Amino acid sequence: MDWTEIIITVSHRDIEKAAAIAQVLVPGVYIEDYSNLEQEAWEIAGIDLIDEELLQKDRTKCLIHLYISPEENPTEATAFLTERLTAEKIAFDLQTAVCRNEDWENNWKQYFKPIPVGKRLLIQPVWKEAADAGDRAVLNIEPGLAFGSGTHETTRLCLEALEPYIRPGVEMLDVGCGSGILSVASLLLGARHAVGVDIDALAVKTAKENGELNGFTAPQYEVFRGSLTEQVSGQFDVIAANIVADIIILFSSQVGPFLKPGGVFIASGIIAPREPEVLAAFEQNGFAVIARHEKNGWLCFECKTK
Repeated sequence: MDWTEIIITVSHRDIEKAAAIAQVLVPGVYIEDYSNLEQEAWEIAGIDLIDEELLQKDRTKCLIHLYISPEENPTEATAFLTERLTAEKIAFDLQTAVCRNEDWENNWKQYFKPIPVGKRLLIQPVWKEAADAGDRAVLNIEPGLAFGSGTHETTRLCLEALEPYIRPGVEMLDVGCGSGILSVASLLLGARHAVGVDIDALAVKTAKENGELNGFTAPQYEVFRGSLTEQVSGQFDVIAANIVADIIILFSSQVGPFLKPGGVFIASGIIAPREPEVLAAFEQNGFAVIARHEKNGWLCFECKTK
């Protein structure tokens, strides 16, 4: 089977941000980082003899390798990466190659375990034996099909922020829905109706599949391809966006009319250095921050209209 390998080259200073974006697309990535080669070789292997070819590697650059399965469209994957890396102002080079392999594509699954999130949710990989969820709602997901598996800080922060606001009768909007994990989780936690919207066709397909996997289809769960203002109508009790800072800034000027009086706008996927710009956009567009959450340099905000 022909898989597509995507290789992203970035500056060493941008590796954490770039890798986090790549991990939104697929849960497992391989990173080449030679910046601390001698120190790490000694700490890990206890040796100071290193192959000359490795010593010649560019220490200022890092390479991120990710693999797209034959069932997925590599063009859509590269478009997704290009859009999000550009939005975060990360300089990069992106190359693709065809690769063949028989066994490795499922090896990473052994490291993906059921994940409790917040107080009411358990994220369950579909290939694992069902875990004892207790009183938690179980969100079944195939991370290999998704932009977002629940493991990354931005998604966890957003899910945890969502939880207190989701109750029976709630109408929820997931902007830039990706895998649909936020909207599907909201339905599992008791929302009456959820809508997802994304400009990426693969994201829309994946969100619908994850909805069906958990028993949700239209009209209870609707997913649209396109922009927020073109595809969505009505008002919602909760609006969530887990994306990048520049798009959050844009959405903050658009979501107001879609928010019911007293509703909450939850914005995640923001790296700490972009906080002042995002806060300024909230202020300019009439939002007051009522809660701020941070994990490993990633931020999530809960906002209400003033």
